[in-house]
Amino acid sequence: MAQDWNISEKNKFVANKKDEKAVLVALITPQVGEAQAMEYLDELAFLAQTAGATIYKKFIQKSNGIDPRTFIGSGKAREIQLYVEEHQIDSVIFDDDLSGKQTNTLESLMKCKILDRTSLILDIFATRAQTAQARTQVELAQMQYLLPRLRGLWTHLERQRGGIGMRGPGEKEIETDRRIVRDKISLLKQKLSKIDQQAQTQRQNRGELIRVALVGYTNVGKSTLMNLLGKAEVLAENKLFATLDTTVRKVVFDQMAFLLSDTVGFIRKLPTHLVESFKSTLDEVRESDLLLHVVDISHPLHEDQIKVVNQTLQSIGAGDKPMLYVFNKMDLYRQLNFDEFLTEEEKNNLELDTRLRYLEQCQQKAVFVSATDKIGVDVLKQTMQQLVASLYVERYPHQVKNFNSF
Repeated sequence: MAQDWNISEKNKFVANKKDEKAVLVALITPQVGEAQAMEYLDELAFLAQTAGATIYKKFIQKSNGIDPRTFIGSGKAREIQLYVEEHQIDSVIFDDDLSGKQTNTLESLMKCKILDRTSLILDIFATRAQTAQARTQVELAQMQYLLPRLRGLWTHLERQRGGIGMRGPGEKEIETDRRIVRDKISLLKQKLSKIDQQAQTQRQNRGELIRVALVGYTNVGKSTLMNLLGKAEVLAENKLFATLDTTVRKVVFDQMAFLLSDTVGFIRKLPTHLVESFKSTLDEVRESDLLLHVVDISHPLHEDQIKVVNQTLQSIGAGDKPMLYVFNKMDLYRQLNFDEFLTEEEKNNLELDTRLRYLEQCQQKAVFVSATDKIGVDVLKQTMQQLVASLYVERYPHQVKNFNSF
């Protein structure tokens, strides 16, 4: 018999449970190659570990298309089921979104929680949200994700199909829950609208100050840079989505003041519900005058991450903002990419080649730093000062006389 999951428990990942056992599943299709699927699985593993899971195994299925019932095909689903039973796995996590029907079918087969990438990210956001704004945004995204999947929740109604006259009450119960969720979504949107108005008023009260926003893939070091540049106390951890709530600080370089904000990190396959519900948070990016695109240059897929961030910025209407690329974690880059047998001169030449290549790609608007070791920070500050100064000259020329740095 399938397990019954109610609305409050079905998609809830038990992040506080110690040693929650999980397996990961990815699909290789003509559009997604094996190497790319493995890279996505590595990121999914990091997400699951951030949520509090211990990864026991990764499953990959090659297919020409998605199975409408099980997503991965009955044979692979059976293989995973046997592994789940043998090792008492708590959760099976898929790297792509599942429909309500697929989730229900897989839960009936495997007798454990079935999660997809979106539900996992939503759970991490729920555990990380601290302010009323962030909690409301996450709850709205969860409700929007849940609404089209309500039918899959009511597995206990399947036992009523054979009873005369029993289908009606069952259907009414589903419709009742749909109405409850829709009403909840409406209330959350109203609540967010009020919060948005308050945030908009706060932004308007900041006066004629240039706004600089830190953007980038999750876990690239934005919060560490924020703490370094803005003398803030933002949580900085080696975990995905350590920062959800936007932090804004006034920074002064040689009497030239500007506002610096730290924003939520982006990720590939970022759920559209999150982008929509975090609109007010992303307004900090949209209304900024300069973007600092922080890149973890030590990450093997940092070029793909740059593309993901730029695509996300384009989708929220901030793709045309002036941008300075900040290639962070140069210390790790040297450790991971330089052979110990290379001479110091050879290492310097290789690093110089990398710098010149990215400077050309970024049209000379790039700096290279290590936020933890404070390497290159002076160059970053000097470059930021020049860019912010030019923006003041362009937008608020009457303030230029107040800055000794001009």
